[in-house]
Amino acid sequence: MTSLIWFNGVLVPASEARIDPADRGLLLGDGLFETMRVAAGCVPLLERHLDRLTTGCVTLLLPPPDRIILRRAVDDLLTASGLVDGSMRLTVTRGCGPRGLRPPVQVQLTVMLTCAAATKAIPGPVRLGVSRYMRDGSSPLSQVKSLNYLPMVMARMEAVAVGYDDALLLDAQGNVAEASAANILLMLEDRLVTPPVEDGALPGTSRARLLEAGLCVEQSVPLIRIKEVKAAWLISALSLQPIAAVETHELGEDAEQERALRAFLFETVAS
Repeated sequence: MTSLIWFNGVLVPASEARIDPADRGLLLGDGLFETMRVAAGCVPLLERHLDRLTTGCVTLLLPPPDRIILRRAVDDLLTASGLVDGSMRLTVTRGCGPRGLRPPVQVQLTVMLTCAAATKAIPGPVRLGVSRYMRDGSSPLSQVKSLNYLPMVMARMEAVAVGYDDALLLDAQGNVAEASAANILLMLEDRLVTPPVEDGALPGTSRARLLEAGLCVEQSVPLIRIKEVKAAWLISALSLQPIAAVETHELGEDAEQERALRAFLFETVAS
């Protein structure tokens, strides 16, 4: 991560930024975040991320941050940091409040932007273990990137502890939902499918672009059908990562499909 961050309207060294001990994001996870790709010195999918942030704010009954200010903040941090390729994280909390769950009547948001340079290596294949944690597609919170990420944190930690690279989360009916920090794309019956949000999948930006372009379709995939999957990938705003196996079931490769997906997601100018 670079040493500069944008914090509540001001560019400051990260070492000097301070979160108020009464901030509800710190105390209660009361807030949202967006992780965005930086390419060629800009955030090519900024408006999509701001759209999702706004939707999340509506769900959490939060006043959305001013878009004009956020766009300027992104430009200012990119210029100040000199970042060309990498990532940027936007974090928004409900700000400070009194003790307890009830928020203040007048909300003053805490807004923070951080950025980090890209790693050179393309992520390699991952092996997934099925997690005991589940995704609830019927909950409005399953469709927002809230700061309450403990189920995903625990799922990843427990998977790694027993020798996997990441966790596969299911819904209550045993359908594939997503990984701990990425959507899932599966080659099933010679077409690309991705779990629907009703099965607990987060509406990711890369996932949305693939659906809009007709490059994949939504379809429920029961875990018992995983043996029919020819190849699969984790997709996020930052990466495309092949899945080598789901527990003991080894998956195949599709280099041609992967090249096409990578080109569409990361080598074209997207809005």
